[in-house]
Amino acid sequence: MKGELADNAQTPLCEGAMEDVSPPSPGGRHLPFLIRRDGVWLYRGTPVKRKAMVCLFASLLTRDEQGAYLLRSPFESGFITVEDVPFLAVELQWHGAGRNQRLCFRTNMDETVTADADHPIRAVWDVPPEACIEGCPPYLLIRPGDGAFGLEARLARSVWYELAALAEPGTCRGVPCLGVWSCGSFFPLARLPSENGDASMPESSAPQSPDAHGAPGGTPCV
Repeated sequence: MKGELADNAQTPLCEGAMEDVSPPSPGGRHLPFLIRRDGVWLYRGTPVKRKAMVCLFASLLTRDEQGAYLLRSPFESGFITVEDVPFLAVELQWHGAGRNQRLCFRTNMDETVTADADHPIRAVWDVPPEACIEGCPPYLLIRPGDGAFGLEARLARSVWYELAALAEPGTCRGVPCLGVWSCGSFFPLARLPSENGDASMPESSAPQSPDAHGAPGGTPCV
């Protein structure tokens, strides 16, 4: 592990690659890692190609109480830069239907996570279509961090399309929407026009939406 990183030690950081949207850390050591939006890990600007090493680093990743990304090992720790979120959901499998449906996602780190109340799907859904011209991809909470901010995976576009095909009408906070069920929780994905709402739909109690960096906002709509 040290040998591969040492080979990259003199490689400058990629110019223009440091679009850091993760919250800045108030202090502490910064390590020369960048996780790009496409899920590629860079060390001093050079991709880390060994998947086993990337998976190891990913297992050591957490977030501090301010939301900054922290790579923590028994030997050293430091903050790293993440362009969007650290993981991608690259595969979806589903079982059952309706409230009994289970949505199981595989990440680019080969970690399997089932969407439920503890691993909610987050989407910017209660907005008009023009607010997301190219679409607003959903995110899945993979695991909690040290505080209120969790580590999420962005759904790859192909997975997003598969998820959208499973969507059904419902309501969240009294707003008609399209969403998906998993393990008894309803996750809204898009708003429906009010005139298409069905008054017979069961009302859903919904959380505050998580912020852009994955702070949990309560339980999903049920």
